[in-house]
Amino acid sequence: MAESGATARYPYYYGPEGRLVLVDSALEAVSRGSTTIGIKTPVFALISSHIKPTKPLVEPAEKIFTIDGHIGATGSGYIGDILQLIDEIQLAAQKHRLTYESPIDVNTLAKHLSSYLHNYTIYAVRPQAASIIIAGIDQTGVQLYQVDPSGTFFRGAGFAIGQYSDIALDVMQREYSVDMSMEQAIQLSNKAIEKALGERPLVETGIITAKDGSFKKLVNN
Repeated sequence: MAESGATARYPYYYGPEGRLVLVDSALEAVSRGSTTIGIKTPVFALISSHIKPTKPLVEPAEKIFTIDGHIGATGSGYIGDILQLIDEIQLAAQKHRLTYESPIDVNTLAKHLSSYLHNYTIYAVRPQAASIIIAGIDQTGVQLYQVDPSGTFFRGAGFAIGQYSDIALDVMQREYSVDMSMEQAIQLSNKAIEKALGERPLVETGIITAKDGSFKKLVNN
């Protein structure tokens, strides 16, 4: 007797140890993406991403995105998937403003993206090969989240994703301080990416502070 559709597909979802095979492949794609950093203190949060070299005469892809006035995001992985996820959370933020006449809080936005990504793990479609770092401010203060292809999300003070992210994270763990200045955090972010790549890269950075509550982008070398 022929297997049911769900049973026939089962081996493609899970490996011998119960791991989600397609999600593992998506995470592997993320690990080959641009080295990307998030750092948070009680008074500010920043996100930075290495801008990889492109073909001659081709402008590099944007890596730091404004989601709403009080939230920014970046990502690592396949750029097409990153852009799709950025569009999704931008739309979610806009819908929230129109429906409730108030800005969306960062936790709600992270949960929305988590659910969106999780749906790709329970249907017969390719998971999104991108991890997203979200920085913002709401009534609970400055927030920093990381959301992975499985839909798993984390809240914390520092994240590193992408190529050689373990090296970048090690630098951050050794030098992070909760009372560091914004300038020190930018220097730490650049240093972590530089150590990871073994060269001084072009980095795009976005910052939000508790003082003005507005997400801003800048480019530095």
